[in-house]
Amino acid sequence: MIIAIPAEEKSLDSVISVNFGRSPYFCIYDTEKQQSTFIDNEAAGRPGGAGVEAAQNLVNQKIDTLVAFRLGDHAAKVLSGAKIKVLKAVNLSIADNIAKVLSHSLEELNEVHPGGINKG
Repeated sequence: MIIAIPAEEKSLDSVISVNFGRSPYFCIYDTEKQQSTFIDNEAAGRPGGAGVEAAQNLVNQKIDTLVAFRLGDHAAKVLSGAKIKVLKAVNLSIADNIAKVLSHSLEELNEVHPGGINKG
């Protein structure tokens, strides 16, 4: 399984970024290899459509699961269309959230907010 988590810093000890589309980085964790890599979120500086572009970039990374606090409806549609599971993050480190995914302790993120800057 490949897990993606929006990150404030390039560290497993980092807090999860609250704003998915404008997150500075994404942690990409491969559960089979037990390896993490961090990628820059190239969509973060866009004037609009950052969530959709970030979601498409994660689809291109071939992720299976996204862990996030919140998500806009347009980004959610991109991820849903690619059959990516979206789980609700808890207020712990990235490493702790990965552990919770592996132990099946996170709920699905079912509530999305309207897409766009500063909404939801």
